[in-house]
Amino acid sequence: MRALAAAGALEVPQRRRSGRTRVRGQDDGKRLGVEELGADLGERATLVQFSSAFCAPCRATRRVLGEVAGLVPGVAHVEIDAEAHLDLVRRLDVLKTPTVLVLDADGGVVRRAAGLPRKADVIAALGEVL
Repeated sequence: MRALAAAGALEVPQRRRSGRTRVRGQDDGKRLGVEELGADLGERATLVQFSSAFCAPCRATRRVLGEVAGLVPGVAHVEIDAEAHLDLVRRLDVLKTPTVLVLDADGGVVRRAAGLPRKADVIAALGEVL
């Protein structure tokens, strides 16, 4: 009986967090460049998305970030296959896909979010960079 009660108590917070975007602040001076990204940085900012092959929220995230990059001049969207870049995933502490990093013009990590982001949240995060 106690085990069931404990399992139920743990499930509620997990269910509340599931599907929500969790945002962290700056990543202690971490920077990414062309060699890590495999693409050029945006003139003003870069949206970096870590994805995996069978991740349904990753497809939706790709669409949202692509729309935002198309709306805001000087912003690039780069998608990275997490499974193919495990060294980078470990270095940046990417724990799940999708994970989105917002980089400034110099490649410094300004914001990060895990989960499917809302368009308004992405635009607000870019507001800190632009």
